[in-house]
Amino acid sequence: MSVLASKDHDHRPVSADHIPWPQKNPSSCPISAVKARLRTAGLRPTRQRMALGWLLFAKGDRHVSAEMLYEEALRAREPLSLATVYNTLRQFSEAGLLRQVSVSGPKTFFDTNVSEHHHFYNEDDETVTDIPGSMIQVAGLPDAPEGMVISSVEVIVRLRSADGEEIETKRVVGHHA
Repeated sequence: MSVLASKDHDHRPVSADHIPWPQKNPSSCPISAVKARLRTAGLRPTRQRMALGWLLFAKGDRHVSAEMLYEEALRAREPLSLATVYNTLRQFSEAGLLRQVSVSGPKTFFDTNVSEHHHFYNEDDETVTDIPGSMIQVAGLPDAPEGMVISSVEVIVRLRSADGEEIETKRVVGHHA
């Protein structure tokens, strides 16, 4: 059965900060919450966006790759292409609904938690977990080039199984959605 099989009966506008996601308010209609979140972000709630929004946001804060979300959509019997998943994740990121976390070359995760925070990246199992923003202090940033401002600083702490070698720490400076 499709994740969109439920009917949407709630048409009241809802602020993005006060959307009743299922994990926070079990009595709310999750499909209405996804639709309200999309509309608040300026996105039209198409069938594909609704399906992917439900898969992304109904499980709480999490980190997914496009391939992981595509596999979830297949398991949920949502007829979507991988290209649609990539396009939708890009649109959600540009609208501020997701935050992109680039961990290794082209490997990118999409984070449903858009608050300021940092990440652990486990190289062994390729998982990403949150580090609260207050746990890391970044000092000594260089001045931005003329005409530019630093929009954000993201710290990714790379982990691997202890095998006697030093664990690498990587600091990524750049824009996030």
